[in-house]
Amino acid sequence: MRENKKARKAAIIGGGAAGFFAALHLAEIDPHIEVHIFEKSSQLLSKVKVSGGGRCNVTHACFDNRTLVQFYPRGSKQLVAPFKRFSPSDTITWFKERGVILKTEEDGRMFPVTDSSQTIINCFLEEAQRLGVRIHTQQGVSTFVREDNHWKITFTDQSHFIADAILIATGSSELIWNQLKSLGIKIEEPAPSLFTFNIKDMNLHELSGTSIENTSLKIQGTKLKTEGPLLITHWGMSGPAILKLSAWGALDLKALNYNFTLSVSFLPEENDETLLTKLKNLQSSESRKLVSTFSPFDVLSKRLWIYLLGKSDISIEKNWADLSNKELQKLMEELLHGNYKVNGKSTFKDEFVTCGGVSLDELNFKTYESKNFQVYFSRAKSSM
Repeated sequence: MRENKKARKAAIIGGGAAGFFAALHLAEIDPHIEVHIFEKSSQLLSKVKVSGGGRCNVTHACFDNRTLVQFYPRGSKQLVAPFKRFSPSDTITWFKERGVILKTEEDGRMFPVTDSSQTIINCFLEEAQRLGVRIHTQQGVSTFVREDNHWKITFTDQSHFIADAILIATGSSELIWNQLKSLGIKIEEPAPSLFTFNIKDMNLHELSGTSIENTSLKIQGTKLKTEGPLLITHWGMSGPAILKLSAWGALDLKALNYNFTLSVSFLPEENDETLLTKLKNLQSSESRKLVSTFSPFDVLSKRLWIYLLGKSDISIEKNWADLSNKELQKLMEELLHGNYKVNGKSTFKDEFVTCGGVSLDELNFKTYESKNFQVYFSRAKSSM
């Protein structure tokens, strides 16, 4: 938030990727501004450290802005203009100019060629030092109020800092949201996004680490559905397909209190009729083979195949010829429409983001200031 262009001290609240990039950009375009980053923890860029499994997926190799915004569950309309000003191409160039080369993987994600998130962290820290950005750790913000045309920031240790401008880059923080509410800024009810699903099935948990290249997922009673890779974990299900489903359905799933039925197709290229025909053909072509030792589907691991037989109430001692039509029907349903009762979400803080917070309607997407910013100060001055 900025009242005029003559600010001498700028306070960036939040020492994550957004806070650092904003600080570096500000220090570079106007070297006369004294830029300070305030981070409440002792760790800088902690989420950058763990992102992408420790490799840091920096951006995505999508260079058409209108296509790019379609990957965002909310706010796609508002993001078109900002991406025109700074796109993935600009991100690649920015890092290249600072000695960091990015590579593109098959799914479009872009990582540093070092495959280490520390490369990105070092880049940010070195740039901050070069540009004279001042970094303060273990400085959690308690309040920020407007006094005499400046901002007075009070920290949890009761120390203070006077700034001419504040930029909020804290991510999800109830304390900061309450502060913003006091300035008349609208806050949308927050909801977790990008999380995994908890499923109380011990037999499923034993398959932890099993991945399926392509699945089709639906949440019963809603319009939510997606396709993609699925990962079975020791608490339920994860992987890109689950994370995408949770991101797009963040508000719906919160309304369901994270209790719902997930329908999984492990063979999305099949339909009921074609798959049932294939299974019935196996009764003659592979009649003497045990169902447990012969699976016609290479995309399914042996452990997963045995699990699905059990879920279909089929004895692993049976030959293909001995399966009844009812058992074949049940197996087909488990392969294409298997139901899994979800009773909760993951709570790993390095695994989810937040839907909600400052309302998009509140922001001027050219400056990222609150549209009500000047209104607030006009009211404040008139009441003095």
